[in-house]
Order: sequence, then C-alpha cells, then structure tokens
Amino acid sequence: MNISAKNAQRAAATLGDPRWAAVVARRPEADSTFYYSVKSTGVYCRPSCAAKLARPENVRFHVSCADAELAGFRPCKRCKPDQPSLLEQYAVKVIAACRIIETSQSVPGLQELAKRVGVSPYHFHRLFKQATGLTPRGYAAAQREQRVRNELERCDTRIGTITAAIFDAGYKANSRFYAKSDALLGMTPTTYRAGGINTEIRFAIGECTLGAILVAQSERGVCAILLGDDPDALARDLQDRFSRATLIGGDSTFEQLVATVVGFVEAPGKGLGLGLNLPLDIRGTAFQQRVWQALREIPAGQTASYTEIACRIGAPKSVRAVAGACAANALAVAIPCHRVVRNDGGLSGYRWGVERKRVLLENEARALLQQEVQG
Repeated sequence: MNISAKNAQRAAATLGDPRWAAVVARRPEADSTFYYSVKSTGVYCRPSCAAKLARPENVRFHVSCADAELAGFRPCKRCKPDQPSLLEQYAVKVIAACRIIETSQSVPGLQELAKRVGVSPYHFHRLFKQATGLTPRGYAAAQREQRVRNELERCDTRIGTITAAIFDAGYKANSRFYAKSDALLGMTPTTYRAGGINTEIRFAIGECTLGAILVAQSERGVCAILLGDDPDALARDLQDRFSRATLIGGDSTFEQLVATVVGFVEAPGKGLGLGLNLPLDIRGTAFQQRVWQALREIPAGQTASYTEIACRIGAPKSVRAVAGACAANALAVAIPCHRVVRNDGGLSGYRWGVERKRVLLENEARALLQQEVQG
C-alpha cells in the first residue's frame, strides 16, 4: 500500500471516530475523557485545544496523558493537557466558594467571594450560577434556610430557644425570618419544631387506573398527591411527612377534590393546556422550587428532557440535580414530573413507577390527538 493510500485510510479512521467531532467543535466538556496526538508536531492535546486543527491522517486518540506520553508525544504548551482543565479549575473555585458560604455566619458579598477565590465578580457570578443553578446570594439563602430547619429540629419549643435557632442560622433579626417563615416552613417556627402539631391536614384515598391515590390538603393548599399499590402505605407516608399534625379523613366535600385529581389522571384532555389547576402547598429548597415551576410549564401532552429543564432554569450543568428534584416531588400530576424524559426520549425512573409514567404520558398524548382531530 502506497503512502497516499495509507494516509487516506488513517484519515478515514479518524473521521469515522466520534471523538473527532468533539475535537473539531473544541468541546470543553470532552476534556479529560480522552486526548489526541498530532504526528506532525509530536504533541498531544485536550479536545478543546484552540490550536490550528490538525490533518485527520496525523491524529491518534489516547485514553490518558500517560498513554500519549508512552507513545512518545509531549504535552501541548497551549492547552496544557497534563494540568487541570479550565472547567476543573473553575469547579474547584465554585466548591471553595460554597464552603465559604456554608461556614460563614453572615452572607459574604459577591466582591468578597470573588476576591477570595481569585476570579472577577462578573465571571464568578456566571460560573457559580452555571455550576449550582443558583446565584451566590440564592445559594446562601438556601443554606441559611436549611440551617434554621436543622436548628429548629434540635431545639425545644420555647420562644427563647427558637429565637436562638433563628440567630444561629444566620438571620440578623427575628422580623426578617418571621416575614418569610410561612413560605419557608409552611407553618410557624413553633409549629414546625413540634412536627406540625395543631396543623390540620385533610386527606382521602381513592382508586384510579394507576392504583391507589392519596390527596392531602393543608390550609395553604394541596400538600400531597401520592400514588401506589397499597392504600395503607400511602397513609403511612403521609403520617411520616406530618408526624404530629392532625390528620382528618376527608368528608364528601373534600372527596370532590380527590375526584378532580382522579378525573385529570383518567381524562387529561379536560384540562389539556391548563394542567391540574389547584392551590398548592409546595415545600422544597430554592432549587427544587425552580425545577418544579419549570415542570408546571410543560404543557400536557408534551415532554422535556432533564437537560432541557436544566437549561430552562439557567443551570445547564445541573442535570443530576434536576433529576433529584423530580424524585423529591410529592405532588404527582399537579407538578408533572412524569413529563420529563431522557435525552433520547426514553422513560427513566419515576417516583411512582415507570409503568405509571408511561400510562400518564400515553393518556395525555391520546387526549392531545383527540383535541387536534376535533379542532
């Protein structure tokens, strides 16, 4: 075989390798997953290297820096593949900033955080939000809210100890905490600390094609829609969530609410485009609530991937966190986590079972088709 034929063969092999597309696009997310060497220069690079694109016939791929160096290539002085990538360096800085926030009694300012991790304020703000899905201030608020929950669970119900818990969590004044305590805890601090004591939650359990369904409502709105095979297990789940609340079996009026939920499950076409429109008592972290709001904006009969949801909330790198927020959702159908699928359109895990997810999606798709035919 002559040299031209050999070069053509090597070029074809490179062009047919999916890693070449990452090199051509200089994708930073491919860094550290593989490296490539260039025969004509004797160096090896990371996929995102900004150097002039090499001829395909001169390229070889390597699984590690050691593999490339063993083959006789030296690291590129431009992209420095033997050193941490920019993304890895930024991740270290964001983690460091998170630790600073978590261990500070007061919320550090943006300028102070950026200076301590060695990045400009504007660049730091963008990096932090991209990595965590929250602004530094939003992350600090979420940490403070979690601390106050933890402190309230540790202390007793006396006013003095609850006040101490509020200050220990980083709030500078009682008034600032109490102004938002209902949204944060769903009840007063004393009631939260007491496990929801004196809080009344009405509930009822019905049946639908998906099995048993439990609907519960607090003074603020529907606080749980649970699906399962065992009605007793659903009741125990509700009891665990509100361990010291007063659970009251629903009367005939309340059972109309259950019927509304069941009706939407069985015939989603009645609410197509509107969703299950009920007052909700939604409790979760700042990030979870952003995800859940994005889920409620997915129209019935349509789906979105976890990656798309992450992008919609401005946190494209937080796909796993989005999946975690979906799994934490306790309001089936009302917050339609069943409409979130894998990037390839396949069904992934669902809190109440993948088969239920499939049925819900099929019902909605069928209702959408009927609406289009009738329209």
